[in-house]
Amino acid sequence: MTTADDHTLLRRAIALAATARESGNPPFGSLLAAPDGTVLAEEHNTTLTDRDVTAHPELKLARWAARELDPATAAGTTMYTSCQPCGMCEAVIRQAGLGRVVYALSGEQLLDIRPGSGRPPVPQDGPALLDEVRAVVEPYYR
Repeated sequence: MTTADDHTLLRRAIALAATARESGNPPFGSLLAAPDGTVLAEEHNTTLTDRDVTAHPELKLARWAARELDPATAAGTTMYTSCQPCGMCEAVIRQAGLGRVVYALSGEQLLDIRPGSGRPPVPQDGPALLDEVRAVVEPYYR
């Protein structure tokens, strides 16, 4: 459930999406806010101008939060974003420990706007060599 305050911050994320589009990038924008609504950081998509497929605003903000915020502060933040985070960004948001995401356009709605814009899954094979990899990975988590 979103509030009027959420909508105000979400409108800023939409404005950041317009900035991305105006600079020749896909139209996505995001910001990270403290519990009181103070904007901590904001980003827009730069995948084309940076020639970096990972330059999504959500990912850039999650990286920033992981570097700059302590875990308790990160957990209290809300990310406002023009479109629902993709799987890559969602994973990084989770790893950064952000508390909440509010988005304007769902991923499904985006596909309705631009059918065929999703990429096919990459074939994956595994698991394999389990004993060998466990010998490397398990000690790290003990």
